[in-house]
Amino acid sequence: MNYYPVIGLEIHVELKTKSKMFCGCANNPNAGVPNSEICPICMGHPGTLPVINKEAVKKVIKTGLALSCKISEYSKFDRKNYFYPDLPKGYQISQYDMPLCKNGFLENEGKKTRIRRVHLEEDTGRLIHPEGEDYSLVDFNRAGIPLMELVTEPDINSGKEARKFAQEFQLILRYLGVSDADMEKGQMRVEVNISLSLEDSEKLGTKVEIKNLNSFRAVEKAIDYEIGRQTKLLKSGKKIVQETRGWQDIKEFTVSQRTKEEAYDYRYFPEPDLPPLRLNSQLIQEVRKEIPELPQKRRERFKKEYKIGDKETENFVFNKALGEYFEKVMSELRNWVKNVEIKKNVEREEFLKLAKLATNYILTDLQGLLKKALVKGDSRSKEISVDDKNFLITPENFAEFVTLIYKEEISSKIAKSVLKEMFSTGADPSHIIEEKKLTQITDEAQIEKIIKEVISKNQKAVEDYKSGKESAIQHLIGQVMAASKGKANPEVANKILKKLLS
Repeated sequence: MNYYPVIGLEIHVELKTKSKMFCGCANNPNAGVPNSEICPICMGHPGTLPVINKEAVKKVIKTGLALSCKISEYSKFDRKNYFYPDLPKGYQISQYDMPLCKNGFLENEGKKTRIRRVHLEEDTGRLIHPEGEDYSLVDFNRAGIPLMELVTEPDINSGKEARKFAQEFQLILRYLGVSDADMEKGQMRVEVNISLSLEDSEKLGTKVEIKNLNSFRAVEKAIDYEIGRQTKLLKSGKKIVQETRGWQDIKEFTVSQRTKEEAYDYRYFPEPDLPPLRLNSQLIQEVRKEIPELPQKRRERFKKEYKIGDKETENFVFNKALGEYFEKVMSELRNWVKNVEIKKNVEREEFLKLAKLATNYILTDLQGLLKKALVKGDSRSKEISVDDKNFLITPENFAEFVTLIYKEEISSKIAKSVLKEMFSTGADPSHIIEEKKLTQITDEAQIEKIIKEVISKNQKAVEDYKSGKESAIQHLIGQVMAASKGKANPEVANKILKKLLS
């Protein structure tokens, strides 16, 4: 018998707000001192009353709109009752039957995954287990932080598909500015619900939940393992137990933690200390206007507008700041194309050549410099971004740099030196070229003189070329570039060299 996996995801995201969900404490879960960002409200002391964080509500609405969800004009908060040491109240304020957002979808690589709901709740505290000790410590700095939960329909069928969904969702969150969604910092956590069904049956199998996956790799690996584990059990005639399992990242297998709770186990009831939420259409429209261009739209537009490849496009979509920098550079280059004497019918063609040139230098040379930058006042190497205060190359200067390469006023070797100097000083490329006397040699007589000297010193390479070894000419060109300190125009040099050798 053949089985197929049916997978749904629950993704928890810590929202980027100044204060916690129901009190005025700072939203700073990673504060250096444990239990320093707490108050009687987020600790659930008797007699305290919660107040709803409006900014957190708006961020959930924004996420729901970006996922084409229906926004509920009437919703409420509920108490989810359960005991755990890092839950200070003994219950969690969440949403049960009336979430803020429902019935949306996320489209990724041509497939739509339905979104059942997006709702708002508060986060728990954090347990710390000192190594070698028989006790645990509790840090409540995270308790009460606004936590958004997204629940999908069981539309996913593989570990790879689940990973790609989670990655795309993370990108959307970052574009919206609602969360940094850094999984290593616990700002985004994924839970998987998975069951196996017979290929010809509409009946779903027994559901198993895998809790608190904190990396995309773990999401994919845990699902793949669980598919294998459940398939083996079913084919041997055993039953799947409905339970919650944990993922062992180092050993790469899941382990049973507890039997799975049902909704009635949590004894949900309306939160008596909070009024129902009534959202007017004006607020929803105001939030809608704040939604920027989202990743999928950017992919489509970049491919159409700049005609760059899938891999290059994905780089600019994944790194939002780099993509925005590229667009500013291209805006300058578009103006340059319009202002120089280029025939109207080839303007677009020349613009696309510049786009390809700019893309190559940004994603190779510039990114290489960004990854090993030496920040002022710090001798250690660290990666910086194009929107960092330490990044000195303006889009105008980078566009000028690209035009100099395009016009063949500098060689690729000189270009690398110029870009490195631009990165260090922020100076414009023309000034650097003039100051360091890096202007490319295009005078044929001058280049021919250099080539004759190279030929006289490299007779073996000359003989190899004449005997049919085409690769020998690359060695000779390299020697010409070295002799001219990278200043000889490569095309002119290549033409003269072939002429002299023939």
